[in-house]
Amino acid sequence: MLESYVTPILMSYVNRYIKNLKPSDLQLSLWGGDVVLSKLELKLDVLEQELKLPFTFLSGHIHELRIHVPWTKLGSESVVITINTMECILKLKDGGQEDLESSGSSSTSRSNTESVKSQIRPRKIQQAAPTDPDLPPGYVQSLIRRVVNNVNIVVNNLILKYVEDDIVLSVNITCAECYTVDEFWDRAFMDILATELVLRKVINFSDCTVCLDKRNASGKIEFYQDPLLYKCSFRTRLHFTYDSLNSKMPSVIKIHTMVDSLKLSLTDQQLPMFIRIMQLGIALYYGEIGNTKEEAEDPPSNPKDTVVNMPGSEEEMGTGIPYQSQEMFSIPDDDDQQGWVSWAWSFVPAIVSYGGENEGEGDYTVTEDGTMMPGPKSQQSKDPIVSIGFYCTKATVTFKLTEMQAESSYYSPQKVKSREVVRWEQEGTTVEVLMKGEPFFDCQVGFVGSQAVCLKGIMGVKDFEENTNRSDMEACFFTCGENLSNKGNTYLTNSLFDYRSPENNGIRAEFILDSTHHKETYTDMAGMQRFGAFYMDYLYTMESTGGKGSINQDFPSVKTEDIGGFQEMSTKSLVVGPIDLQLDSSSVHRIMKMIACACDHEYEAYSSFQPATVEESKTIPSSEEVASLEEYIPTRLSSLTLMKCTITITMAEFNFLDHLMPVIMGQKHSSGMLNTTSFQPIRPLPAIKLFSDKINFEHSVPMYAEQLVQTVSSLSQPSDNLLHHCYAHCYLKVFGFQAALTYLNSKGTYCSPVPLVPSFSTAIYGKLLRLPQCWTNRTNVPLVEYIFELPSLSIQATRAQTLLLQVISHSWLYSSKNHGSLGLSETLLNEVFLTAVWASVEADADTHNLSPVLELPLLLGNFLTSEMQRTILAFAGSY
Repeated sequence: MLESYVTPILMSYVNRYIKNLKPSDLQLSLWGGDVVLSKLELKLDVLEQELKLPFTFLSGHIHELRIHVPWTKLGSESVVITINTMECILKLKDGGQEDLESSGSSSTSRSNTESVKSQIRPRKIQQAAPTDPDLPPGYVQSLIRRVVNNVNIVVNNLILKYVEDDIVLSVNITCAECYTVDEFWDRAFMDILATELVLRKVINFSDCTVCLDKRNASGKIEFYQDPLLYKCSFRTRLHFTYDSLNSKMPSVIKIHTMVDSLKLSLTDQQLPMFIRIMQLGIALYYGEIGNTKEEAEDPPSNPKDTVVNMPGSEEEMGTGIPYQSQEMFSIPDDDDQQGWVSWAWSFVPAIVSYGGENEGEGDYTVTEDGTMMPGPKSQQSKDPIVSIGFYCTKATVTFKLTEMQAESSYYSPQKVKSREVVRWEQEGTTVEVLMKGEPFFDCQVGFVGSQAVCLKGIMGVKDFEENTNRSDMEACFFTCGENLSNKGNTYLTNSLFDYRSPENNGIRAEFILDSTHHKETYTDMAGMQRFGAFYMDYLYTMESTGGKGSINQDFPSVKTEDIGGFQEMSTKSLVVGPIDLQLDSSSVHRIMKMIACACDHEYEAYSSFQPATVEESKTIPSSEEVASLEEYIPTRLSSLTLMKCTITITMAEFNFLDHLMPVIMGQKHSSGMLNTTSFQPIRPLPAIKLFSDKINFEHSVPMYAEQLVQTVSSLSQPSDNLLHHCYAHCYLKVFGFQAALTYLNSKGTYCSPVPLVPSFSTAIYGKLLRLPQCWTNRTNVPLVEYIFELPSLSIQATRAQTLLLQVISHSWLYSSKNHGSLGLSETLLNEVFLTAVWASVEADADTHNLSPVLELPLLLGNFLTSEMQRTILAFAGSY
């Protein structure tokens, strides 16, 4: 009977994760076709062991579980698993105190910890025992594959909560449904065919709401903030490509998510909590948060989890990661050095395999009576190519300021009123991750266009209220990139949502998995052509020195003494398109207010910098080890390029920075109250405009500086190449930089600029010795070295222009309620701008300028001396 083959599969899932179930009653209900289970508790310890999350479950409940099995149409209709109201509460593993709100449920959920650990986890179904002549083995195997590939999972009202310190992060999804689709991404009953070897699935998430609230010392939330994300719906497409019908693991996995509109909201109280959550993710990625003792005693069986450390700046964050690419350094054996990507990669097979377990851990067969017997251990499959993508058509992030609203009744709950002040708008966002095993990881991020807009008033100043009638052009203080309507859907290129992608045309996609071909294809120019505003490419590879590209999955079995045949590389490249930034009083105070709110917290850092310890007795490396170092030293390279950057700094129309800077500098809030309610714009408003054709910053640092420096410093006469890699190198190149004066008129537009500094280029190079405490006995090794190149620099300014520069700078340096005291007058503006216009006309007529001009030509190696500074001040004061 089919029931004897399919029932154990479904029972294994339910019995594995749910407590207090009677297998006999469950089996009878399954044979009836429908199962309804209510008020279930999850086996939290099993979830933690199998997911290997850096979090611990405080509680987990399922209100109702329904399983529908169409026995009469099992080969053409899907098995439907419906979960109604599932709630889980998590916290970070720290070995400390339990959550106050969930301590009761947490204690009851962990009563059988040791017994659960001792149980043998059910494994995947390899092949059912052929005892029925009407059900040959090939048919049973094909049937099980079709049933598993077409299971529909529906989750109604999914609630996930994460608690830490005073932070409560909750995610509520009204409905999430996963089902199988055809080549047109329409719901269908499909199977893996020999002609295509492809399986497609879709997951639809409806009404996703994310809340971020603060709780008090007793663990209660006094008042609820505005949702971080409110009723957002998105869809995910999954595309699995297999090498054969018998393959249990796909060779290519694509998981792409699409969001049409993403509207995020952050209040001043949520901002530090949001940054705290982001810092948690970064700390987990770099492996700065170690595993608990429980995990250390029960390490994973997969050797990959303990060998290869994935990309990241471990050395920069103060952690010592062994220098794996050289023979003299060994591979760590503990899990404390793992990064987040290592955990994520080890979890990939569990997502896509039949039984939810990794390949090669042993298979099970099902006998006629439905029991599971251990079968032969299968051979470990190759690492699949995994492509994960997130795409968003339009995203907005709104920053709000909150204030408590007084209620008439004493017993009435407190209410919070929010006020929007800044909105960030972004179009055409793409986040793509490509990895094959742990030795290859690539992340690309880009977006087509973005802008930042001022909303309403700030700090009591009604600068953009409805009654001020200021133009929309003045409200937008930051623009970058292009418009999505003009650029098109280039941000979806080769995604599962691109109709031109190979997967949507029945073609197997090809991937670039070696660093050389990757750099030739994904250049900065190609990235900017696709996006236009921002492009980032982060690449980490570990390749064989034989030139065969990235190493395969057999690397974990390589012995320590053979590691010298592999080379690590990490590169980060960021390119930003044309930028127009206008720093006026409205934008600066909003930016500084956000920074002050972000700094207004008492959270402790997840990791603190620990200085490297210097070994008193250093082991001198052998000549072979030194030759291996000379051949290749892993380095992290970072590059930032700004294209056509324009920054306009206007005179401050109002200045309350003395109220914000103390908070930013870590001091207490200013006791002074701001009662400014009216705002009168200053027009014309003078400004300084800075422009540069291109700014490039490059940074390189050794990947494992601690081990490298200690080894090289032990050599009596290290080569120049080894000394070069013991430094952190910085390059700053500025092309076509120029400065000018301009003003903003009553129409909200800027006049033609009056040049102050003609276009020039410059470059700065510096290097800093890593771990200088290792070089105390080497006086000939410099700690810091700088080289400054400036072919020519000329500053041209009249007396009026110099005085106007002084007025603009004083408006930002000193708070002033009376702008008339700043020295700005109509006469001065006319002297600066009208004189400049007439001067250009007279210059064309070969006559002298109407006003004297101070010119300071600077050549290489010449700087402003104190005498020159006194000359400039005297020149400005004589006006």
